Amino acid sequence: MKYNGSLVVIIVLLFNLVLCVSSCKDKDTFQLIFNGNDLEGWSGDPKYWRVENGILIGEVTPETILKRNSFVIYEKEQPKNFELKLEYRITNSGNSGINYRSEIIDNAPFALRGYQCDIDGKNKYTGQNYEEKKRTTLAYYGEIVTIPQMPDSIPRNNLRKNIKKNCWQTRTITETKSKPQLKSNIKSNDWNSAHPIIKGNTMQHYINGVLFSEVTDLDEVNRSKTGYIGVQVHVGPPMKIEYRNIELRHLFYISRMSILD
Repeated sequence: MKYNGSLVVIIVLLFNLVLCVSSCKDKDTFQLIFNGNDLEGWSGDPKYWRVENGILIGEVTPETILKRNSFVIYEKEQPKNFELKLEYRITNSGNSGINYRSEIIDNAPFALRGYQCDIDGKNKYTGQNYEEKKRTTLAYYGEIVTIPQMPDSIPRNNLRKNIKKNCWQTRTITETKSKPQLKSNIKSNDWNSAHPIIKGNTMQHYINGVLFSEVTDLDEVNRSKTGYIGVQVHVGPPMKIEYRNIELRHLFYISRMSILD
């Protein structure tokens, strides 16, 4: 008997969806991962991170200038496919970001390597996809980008050879949006919302409900499928970043390739 390939895929998908009803039913709603009272579940340098009035605050003062970026890291889990929602407020001189699918760097305190939804007070970079301590900028805000497989000519132990002006050179821009129009959606010195949606190889960064960047990462050598979430205070002048209402929702996702493997 001959089997239709599409029918087999549909049957497998339905089977996995049935399994998900029992295994994923408690993960289909947003859950607060910051309790607003203390740093339970998080780890960061108390010199830079504190909790006040339900707000997670990162602050660099003239007396505590950073020599390297410092994160407060959510250590309870390493989500794979998910949505993250939060609100942030940042000073004009501030530079921060939301890391995800990131690894902890062992030889540096409170440091992460991985994807980041950028945030800055001057809104030069807000919403872009920047890979901290790895491939650097994958998509500037306003761009929809596909990252192909890294060329064989680039040594795996020296990614800098494929980076120019702090941007990964092997990328295809499939669509662009007006930067001034996007920037007009951001409120200065006020609360804004950030909403990364991370599913499979595609990462979307929404700011105030508007898509600012999208990356589809097909680079099997360098991409990450899971990892830690963290938020950042950045090297530079004194600054303050505030976060509140940090919520996580796990997504059930099966790629067609994973079914056929």
